[in-house]
Amino acid sequence: MYTPQTFASILPEILILTIGILILIFEPFWKEEKRRNAGWLTAGGLFIAMTVSLLFARPGEPTSMLGGMIRFDWLGFFFKMLFMFAGAATALLLMDHERAGKRGEAYLLLLASLLGMNLMAVSSNLVMLYLAIETASIPLYILAGFLLDDERSTEAGFKYLLFGAVSSTIMLYGFSLLFGFSGTTDLHEIAAMFTTGSISPVVGFGVLILLMVGLGFKVSIVPFHFWAPDVYQGAPTPVAGFLSTASKAAGFAVVVRLFFAALPDFAPTWTLVFAALSAITMTVGNLLALPQTNIKRLLAYSSISHAGYALIGVVAFSQLGAASVVFYLAAYIFTNLLAFGIVMAFSRITGLEEITDYAGLSRRNPFMALMMLAAFLSLAGMPPFGGFVAKIFVFAAGVQANYIWLVVVGIINSIIGVYYYLNAMKYVYLYRMPNEDEEQHPVPLTRPYALALVVLVIGVILVGTIFAPWFGWSDSGALILFN
Repeated sequence: MYTPQTFASILPEILILTIGILILIFEPFWKEEKRRNAGWLTAGGLFIAMTVSLLFARPGEPTSMLGGMIRFDWLGFFFKMLFMFAGAATALLLMDHERAGKRGEAYLLLLASLLGMNLMAVSSNLVMLYLAIETASIPLYILAGFLLDDERSTEAGFKYLLFGAVSSTIMLYGFSLLFGFSGTTDLHEIAAMFTTGSISPVVGFGVLILLMVGLGFKVSIVPFHFWAPDVYQGAPTPVAGFLSTASKAAGFAVVVRLFFAALPDFAPTWTLVFAALSAITMTVGNLLALPQTNIKRLLAYSSISHAGYALIGVVAFSQLGAASVVFYLAAYIFTNLLAFGIVMAFSRITGLEEITDYAGLSRRNPFMALMMLAAFLSLAGMPPFGGFVAKIFVFAAGVQANYIWLVVVGIINSIIGVYYYLNAMKYVYLYRMPNEDEEQHPVPLTRPYALALVVLVIGVILVGTIFAPWFGWSDSGALILFN
């Protein structure tokens, strides 16, 4: 039965769909040089949608909606706001992309993926969850291979599609086993059956492994990470940024809700597995980032290592652990979008992506160099930026859960990360261009880039300094998992 609460629970999705319809209506009538305005419409529309949702679609008590298909609660709502912000920032960064910025279909695919991510965050039914994952993934396969005349882009799209299809199939098999043995697709009913012993623990363990394969691909943890460096390098840079942030956060939203809500009785098993995966992911990601010479590949391996850090909060299996994961993802979205935005702005002018090409950037655009420093210091976990506080919280959750060894591994890996982040910044501040004529080669910022980067750098600083409200919202979302 329809109620105002039903409307409120899907209001963000309705608004995203409305933005897509507006692009379909107006974009064909714009002249070629005006079609980048689809980016302003997308970004502006998403910021308005966030404002309207914050005013009129805030959840109260956790409630099952639409026949139990979605869960209307603070955890899902907070993730929706993160995804929509990431989508708006990505739209701004996409506007001045030479080959994709004037194509309305790029923004439509971005919105379609965003719609799927929002539903991933609130799904409480296996059918809805799988449909949401595919809705989020298929547009991203297309966006990764969007540049048909670029061999690296088509290769990225094909690899992402191939690996995504295989992992999705394995995960779907796990879902089908859950349904076959339980007779229901409702996550909370399945959890109750595990609690009462209606489903064999052997079946539960088998399903657990299958789900970890599919979700491990989404969040790019080792050994399901091999697609990330090639896809990030070949995809359009704004798309790579969106993949490394919003897509990863959506995967973690599913991990938290699925394992905390549906499989709590197997926590002793899956926390140990995730602890091992976390340690391996952090170590492999950081060690493989050390020899990288391409900035996008460095950020790809960095992204893999950050998935390992976030997993520490999942391993903790506590309210603090869940809250720390949500907070970590918020800080990471601001930080990594800022990093990829700077890479996009630089490569747009120079066409270069090697770390050595950034020599003399502090003289070519001091403001951009300063923002890059903020992004990389935040990724390294240095105060007073968001990445520092985020790591403190996930490490605290690990200590509270007595995973001291995992926290020690995380700290050691953070030190390794500091090396390659500062190594990149060495070229920005200490090296000069070959002819030492930086003044003749400025790197100007267009209005969309300047707006996006300023908002992101402010976010990185605010999350690191005034973190109490952010963590309070994260804690409110995590609280519902343990009530």
